[in-house]
Parts: sequence; C-alpha cells; structure tokens
Amino acid sequence: MRRNMQSRNWFSFVLTLLALLALEPLPISSANAEVTAVVAARINGNASRTRFVADLTGVVDYRVYVMPDPFRVIVDLPALDFRLDEADTRAAMGLVQDYRYGPLGDGKSRIVIDTAGPVLVAKSFVLEPRDGQPARLVIDMVKTGHSAFKTAYEAQENPEGTGDAVALPQPKPGAESLAAAEPPSARKDGRRLVVIDPGHGGMDPGAIGTRKTREKDVVLAFGLALKAEIQAVGKYDVIMTRDDDRLLSLKERVHIARKNEADLFIAIHADTVRGQSARGATLYTVSDKASDAEAEALAEKENRSDLIAGVDVGEGKPEITDILIDLVQRESKTHSIFFARKAAAELKPVTLMTGKPIRSAGFVVLKAPDVPSVLLELGYLSSRSDEELLANASWQKRVAAAMNAAINRYFSTEIAQTQ
Repeated sequence: MRRNMQSRNWFSFVLTLLALLALEPLPISSANAEVTAVVAARINGNASRTRFVADLTGVVDYRVYVMPDPFRVIVDLPALDFRLDEADTRAAMGLVQDYRYGPLGDGKSRIVIDTAGPVLVAKSFVLEPRDGQPARLVIDMVKTGHSAFKTAYEAQENPEGTGDAVALPQPKPGAESLAAAEPPSARKDGRRLVVIDPGHGGMDPGAIGTRKTREKDVVLAFGLALKAEIQAVGKYDVIMTRDDDRLLSLKERVHIARKNEADLFIAIHADTVRGQSARGATLYTVSDKASDAEAEALAEKENRSDLIAGVDVGEGKPEITDILIDLVQRESKTHSIFFARKAAAELKPVTLMTGKPIRSAGFVVLKAPDVPSVLLELGYLSSRSDEELLANASWQKRVAAAMNAAINRYFSTEIAQTQ
C-alpha cells in the first residue's frame, strides 16, 4: 500500500513537472529589470548662467525644450525611479526658481525647471558613469531676452507625443563622452572666436566652372577676405581651417572648431548644378531631414568629399558616426538658424540670393555638437555670371563685409541678451 502511494506521488510529481516545462517561460529579465533612477539633483550658477545636474544610475535618452507662460525648461525622459531626498533644498538659485519631477504614464517621466524669466539651453548632455562618478544629466541655461526666446521657441520642432510642447533631438546617451568628458568651457580671454572653413583643397579641387575656375581657389580667397574684415574690426578672434592649398578631412575641420572652442563655424563653398540658370548665394544649416531635394543632393555630394583623400566616413569609423553624425545639439541648431537669418539679411543688399536663401540638410561638416555652424554657398560655378563674380576681388570684399556685419549683429545681440 505504501509502495502504491509512493508510486502515485512520484507519477503526480512527474506530470506536474512536465506541465510546468510546457508553460511559456516567465519574462524574468524584463519583469525584474531595474529602472534607471535619479538619485540626486543640484543647481549652481548665477543670474546670467545656471547649471542643473541630475545624478542617474544609468544613461538615458531625453528631450529638452523651453516653454513660455510661465517660462520653464522641460526635460522629457523614459520612466525613471525618482529617489531624491525631499528634504534636500530646492531654493531658488541663479536663473532657477524651483524644479519639479514625476511620472507621466505610458513609460515616460518629466523634470520641469521653473525659471525666473526667458532662458535658452546653452548646452545639454548625458555623461556616462566614470571614475566612481554616476551618470549625469546636465542642462546649462543662459539668460536671454524675450525676442531671442521667441526666436528659439519658434525654431524648435514638435516631437511626437508631447502635445503643444516643442523639442529637438538630443544626443544618444553617453555619446557626448566620446567627444569629451565635459563640453568645451568658455574661452579664458572671453573673446568670441569665429572659425572659417574654406572647402576642398589640395588634391580635391571641388567644383570646376565653365571657365575652369576651381572651387577650392575661390573659397580660399573669400575666406581670407572674410578673415581680413573680422580682424580689421578687432572685436573677435578668427581661425581658418586652412589658409593654403591643402586638403583636410571633414572630421579634422570639425575638430579644429571644437578644439579651439569656437563660437561660430562658417564653411565656405561654391558648387555646380546642372544648367546655368541657377544663381545666387544660399545659407545652409544642419538638419536630419533636408529642406528640399537640391539641399539633400548637395549635402550628399559634400559629405563624399572625404573619399577623395581616402577617408571613409561610412561604417567602420565609429568615432565619426558617433560624434559627427549622432551629436546634433538642439542649442547649436537654434543658434545656427539665428545666425543664418542675420547673414541672409546682410547679404541680400550686396549680392544675388537664391529663391530659397536659407535651407537645411545633413552636412557632416556642420555637425559639431556644441558649435553653431552654417555653410555659405557663395554661388554656382555652373553659372557664367556667378563664376565671374566669384573670381572678382571687389565682389568678394563686399560679400565678406556683409558677412562680417552679420557676425557683429549675431554676437552683439547674443551678448546683450545674456547681460
């Protein structure tokens, strides 16, 4: 009897075990996956510039944008575990009056930074944990005027799922640390720096006009003319990526701007298009999505220029794809558009502009994460009329003077807004 009972028990155990093995496995890893937490937050700075830092247990994606009425900076994040000590002081400091945080539902959370007035986000990035330090979300805010705030606000793009909020893409988590542990600090002498980048050079002549004018020659001549105009005023410093006939990779051009902590990067080009009807100057800013097919084609052409020097910017170059392509900072794009508008206004009285004088596309050379950058297409070497102007020293000087005026307006406005 006991043996029969033991046999039945054993048989039942085997059936139960087989039934359990037939079940779908529990999603243990996803069910128990640890949610990234915010473990500390702090504010420091003054009434002109203030930094908000949140310590995290891991890197995260995020979006940051500004909102009016009342003025505030909003950071949208995935679902986070907020482990902040409510006893920690959140007293007003600098530009920040207070900050709030919490879940939004649907796997999202948000940090809201209330500001004393209109501000712009000068820099924002996520740092990976390093040397015993936690991952950090950093938001740098600068004081600005109502007009500049409105310009920046209207330049933002509507992200999917944020209602009436506006935002622009931010770098992938930890990508900023590939470029540098911290973004470049302000230059010690306080003077603004402009980097002028004449395209092509060396073995790469660039476009060639109907009269055999080479793009690399006219853009270098114009770059030197612009440098002379800036230096004559004496208010700002200027560096050229090349001042002779040599070829630099796109990565080297961007590196020069970042290494020297440039405040503005101006790439100079003079391309060709099919036919001779297209004429005039155009200003380009960076964008993941080109403003039109012509801008997209031009960006693809310029981005391939590295292949002439045997440099492949495609797969297998993570330092290029991660830093130059993934890092498109929201604030750099906003300032780039701001400068492009001022430059277009100064150029129109002195030279012909295309029907769409401000365009955007994915130019690699414009993708420095923390340097406002524009590409000035001086004209088309495929046009006989443009080609004649491009090689004319007097025309170059007039256009260079107009660009210098735009630089002065851009920096003067920016300085006035942050004082």
